[in-house]
Amino acid sequence: MNALVDNFFNPEILSQVWPFLLAGLWMTLKLCALVIPLGIGGGLALALGSTSRRRWVRWSIIVYTDFFRAFPPLVLLLFIAFGLPFVGIDLGAIGAVAVAFLLNTSSYYGEVLRAGIESIPAGQVEAARSTGLTRWQTMRWVVLPQAVRNVLPDLVSNTLEVIKLTSLASVVALPELLYAARSAQSVTYNATPVIAAGLIYLLLLWPLVRWLSRLEHKQISVH
Repeated sequence: MNALVDNFFNPEILSQVWPFLLAGLWMTLKLCALVIPLGIGGGLALALGSTSRRRWVRWSIIVYTDFFRAFPPLVLLLFIAFGLPFVGIDLGAIGAVAVAFLLNTSSYYGEVLRAGIESIPAGQVEAARSTGLTRWQTMRWVVLPQAVRNVLPDLVSNTLEVIKLTSLASVVALPELLYAARSAQSVTYNATPVIAAGLIYLLLLWPLVRWLSRLEHKQISVH
């Protein structure tokens, strides 16, 4: 038991590495504040584009969505961060993460929002148009609010995965939480920093998990 505590729950080591973990947590929160709005915004653009009357637009979105949902996000990030500079495009670490996450997460958010839009009965759209609303006014004021409400559990679930995915930023040397924990572990030769990082993730995501559970139960009860 003492060996378990010494190697995984050592309070002395935790006190030493705590400032580094807090700095890593701050970087993780900044990455979340950057990539989640980008992903949702990109996904909304894709979902709206999927309703276009132009076939080439719809097919382009299908190809984009399928490709970036299937392509490994780690490989995508490595290519953007270390491959594009060979052709004169150097986005920097933050820029590479932003672009890679935009491409990857927007494809998932887009599919969720598209499903939400398609869940709205056509009769509601026709009724809104009959009152004089334009197509985009109908989408903004009638369709989207209901669509988001219908797929809110899926949006929250996807956001949980995006938050955990920010740990990939460590491959471009951004000192997010898990990167800070692993660095501290390599210095202390002790697993306590990694365990502490895991507990921080748990505390960070637990409210979202509980909210997701309530949304899912509420949705089941409605149906």
